[in-house]
Amino acid sequence: MSIILRLDRVMADRKMSLNELSERVGVSNVNLSKLKTGKVSAIRFSTLNAICKALNCQPGDILEFIDDEQ
Repeated sequence: MSIILRLDRVMADRKMSLNELSERVGVSNVNLSKLKTGKVSAIRFSTLNAICKALNCQPGDILEFIDDEQ
């Protein structure tokens, strides 16, 4: 089971930089960078909520499930 983070794709679609998203969400560049590159094992719902609000998207636009067994 794998959850893939697609934050980089959504940010590119919205033409939003990491710095701009960081300011809007109130999360450090370092933490957003880790989310963007998928180097995290968890995300708080409050952070996900703030990201979705800033990017005007749904959680499913950022998170994708890939079944490893297929």
